[in-house]
Amino acid sequence: MDVDFIMEIEQRAAALDGLDYFEVLRLPQTAGADEVKAAYYRESRACHPDRFAALPSPQLRELIARIYRRVNEAYTVLRDDAKRPRYLADVTGPDRAKKLRFTEVEETAVKDEQKKKLEEQFGQTPNGRKLYASALKDVEARRWDAAERALKTALMYEPANQKFRELMALVEKSKPKADPYKIR
Repeated sequence: MDVDFIMEIEQRAAALDGLDYFEVLRLPQTAGADEVKAAYYRESRACHPDRFAALPSPQLRELIARIYRRVNEAYTVLRDDAKRPRYLADVTGPDRAKKLRFTEVEETAVKDEQKKKLEEQFGQTPNGRKLYASALKDVEARRWDAAERALKTALMYEPANQKFRELMALVEKSKPKADPYKIR
């Protein structure tokens, strides 16, 4: 075992708590998903615990495992296009020291934000979303009666949904007026 390698591992493990995820993967903060992936594979190969399982020092093996866990943690956050900008904003902000690690609280916040965007876009209930999507397809195919039925049912699930109401108004406006003298 090389003395320089041991010193590098010890220094890197000691500095680990002060490094952000970009520094853990040895990347600039402007790195994209492809660069993150390449850096992850490079770093994970370099410090994979299985490569060093035969080391006589359990302390050194633990340091390598700790670095490897942080590399995995960094990759998990930085590969996600939704988490990366949020993490970058946290790391470059005033509370940098507190935000170096992406915690479960931030994870929950990101998921809640994504869920809220989905609900705003397509409805809050599963049935409402399904019916709204069906109505959108019907509108696209110019099947006004089917779209109207789907939207009326969706509005029963979500009477206050503004998107549903807007599409209903469009359908009612676009729907051809029935001829009162036509026999069905």
